Amino acid sequence: MVLRRGLGALALAALFPLGAYAAVADDVKALADQGKAAEAYALGKQHPEELGNPAFDFYFGVAAVDAGHAGEGVLALERYIANFPGNQAARLELARGYFVLGDDVRAREEFDIVRKTNPPPSVEANIQRFYDAIRARESQYKTTAGFFAEMGVGRDSNVNGGVNSPNVTLPIFGPVTLTTGTKIADNFAYVAAGGNVTHPIAPGVALFGAGSADQKLDKDQTTFDQANANLAGGVSVVQDKNLWRLTGSYNELAVGHDWYRKATGVSGEVNHQLDELQIVNAFVQYAKLEYQPPNDVRNADLWAFGAGYRKAFIGAWQPLLSLTATYGEERDVRSRPDFGRKFWGGRAAVAVTPAPKWSVSAGATYQQSSYDGPDILLLQTRKDKYYGVDASVAYAVDKNWSLRAEYAYNDNTSNLALYEFKRNMIMFKVRYELK
Repeated sequence: MVLRRGLGALALAALFPLGAYAAVADDVKALADQGKAAEAYALGKQHPEELGNPAFDFYFGVAAVDAGHAGEGVLALERYIANFPGNQAARLELARGYFVLGDDVRAREEFDIVRKTNPPPSVEANIQRFYDAIRARESQYKTTAGFFAEMGVGRDSNVNGGVNSPNVTLPIFGPVTLTTGTKIADNFAYVAAGGNVTHPIAPGVALFGAGSADQKLDKDQTTFDQANANLAGGVSVVQDKNLWRLTGSYNELAVGHDWYRKATGVSGEVNHQLDELQIVNAFVQYAKLEYQPPNDVRNADLWAFGAGYRKAFIGAWQPLLSLTATYGEERDVRSRPDFGRKFWGGRAAVAVTPAPKWSVSAGATYQQSSYDGPDILLLQTRKDKYYGVDASVAYAVDKNWSLRAEYAYNDNTSNLALYEFKRNMIMFKVRYELK
């Protein structure tokens, strides 16, 4: 996780003037302003006689933390705070120095002092990011837990996943007018809740568990109401720059208030940190898919493999780019190859923070499926291409409550018109999160 300073240390200093600067302090500041932390630190080391000069201590302390010498930076900033305890810019930098050193208790104490002064929204938002990072790090050595609940309303243009038009042309049958199975639009309500817990059992080794449930309730088309229940748990291991995770999972999907499909699976994943800004990962997954009769002819073993890349950018809006590629197979176990398939595809997504408390994300998904045998009715092997686009905007009211708007568009094309559909869905949600 990449964390930026509140408004930038030197920009924050403008809010809390330091007074006149000595010449060396000015030179250290100028280099730090240019993003040359290592050079600023080296210059400061050449002038030990300046230690104790408040202006020098502030800028040398900031440069030392940025250049990877957090211990020296903290000592310099502590000297400055001793002289100017009311300078919140210096407290923010000192808190960041403690965080880099791994002293989460003292980092949290300094952040708490700044928060009590009602800082600008941008500073508040960045302090919250440090709190989140501290909590994530604490999960490595003490038990942590979280909970969320959300509810919302929305509009779905195709609640039943039906074809766009009743007039289709099919192999063997030619032009056909369907009396059922065409798309139906409806308004809906949505509720969800869940929780998670992480318990360390050895240095770098932790057990984790999570559970959640959600329900989509259509206003008129209650036959197509959907509910999901999810359970997952496993073990994670941190080794140098690698995070290994083994997870067991169970999912149950209900449609129209009767269970439709159960999925029991296991997955393995490794995340490798290339540097502070980049992570690559790879995963393998197996799941046993079981359907309620008469759909049990769809029962299958699912195998999937994939790899991903994530990069954070330092700069305006703090963009975060994610890329994923996946290949998989559903192997039908009921001698119905027309339900078995091979699929491959990918996803690209970007998230940004355009303003304090605001986050925006957008993504695109593509998946191509090739089925293992001819359709039992149409006597032609099905081939599908799926396109998806999604976007969301979220506003954090405070550290627990947030508002969210989501939009999704799906388009499934097929060589068999019976399986083509389009769907638009928009939803507005309120979320409570305790962490």
